[in-house]
Amino acid sequence: MVKNPYQPINAHIVDVIDESSTIKSFVVKPDEPIPFKTGQFVELTLPGEGEAPFTPSSSPNQSDQMEITIMKAGRVTSLLHDCKKGQPVGIRGPYGNGYPVDTFTGKEVYIVGGGVGLAPIRSLLLTLIDRIKDFKRVVCRFGARTPEDFIYKDTLFGQWQKIGGLEIKLTVDKSNGQWDGNVGVVTTILKSDDVDIQNAVAVVCGPPIMMKFASMDLVEKGFKSEDIYLSMEKNMSCGIGKCGHCMLGKYYVCKDGPVFTLNQIKEYPDIWD
Repeated sequence: MVKNPYQPINAHIVDVIDESSTIKSFVVKPDEPIPFKTGQFVELTLPGEGEAPFTPSSSPNQSDQMEITIMKAGRVTSLLHDCKKGQPVGIRGPYGNGYPVDTFTGKEVYIVGGGVGLAPIRSLLLTLIDRIKDFKRVVCRFGARTPEDFIYKDTLFGQWQKIGGLEIKLTVDKSNGQWDGNVGVVTTILKSDDVDIQNAVAVVCGPPIMMKFASMDLVEKGFKSEDIYLSMEKNMSCGIGKCGHCMLGKYYVCKDGPVFTLNQIKEYPDIWD
């Protein structure tokens, strides 16, 4: 029997983690393992209410459960934010293409992220950490609106800062009295000597305006557009290329992405809308 692509796998929420005032992470356990590649996305269903696409924020090395980080931004996400442990949900997927991590081997990986864009980056970072010796360096530049808006605070300010081969710098748009780091948008902490650009790839994920200016900055610094990877998670609905909501030029974001190189999509207008 051919599996119905619209039929989700039954699952339930086993934990809810408050990340910030508007963002929560949900630990979801499906009735059967759901293998995925870092950067792919799933459709999370709230029975009787609807579904929405999210990129898992957990490591793909764990398929018996996954973490999904969600910003409260609309009807379905607001309803999900009201969910507690034990809430039945459904998962369709995984869909799309992930990050080609194997092609990063032997290179420096330069990761630029902001806001809830750290969710897919967390999955990628956990994957890179598991294989940290495969890469020359992993260099991260992350931004948030305020110090309180950073997500994954325990690891971001703690464990990840201690891993050899991993370097993280943070910035905020607006400081408070206890913040002694950089103040400014994330491009203010991007420096030409952060990595060896000739032997590096860049990954950018965050709000569209941030991705736009970060990508422009990376190109100005000498990155080739084919070495800049973007997570273009917008307007996805069905997840399987049927509804057409996520068309980006000749591409379906849900099938051909959500990970694209800048080279693939740079000629299309309004990619940052």
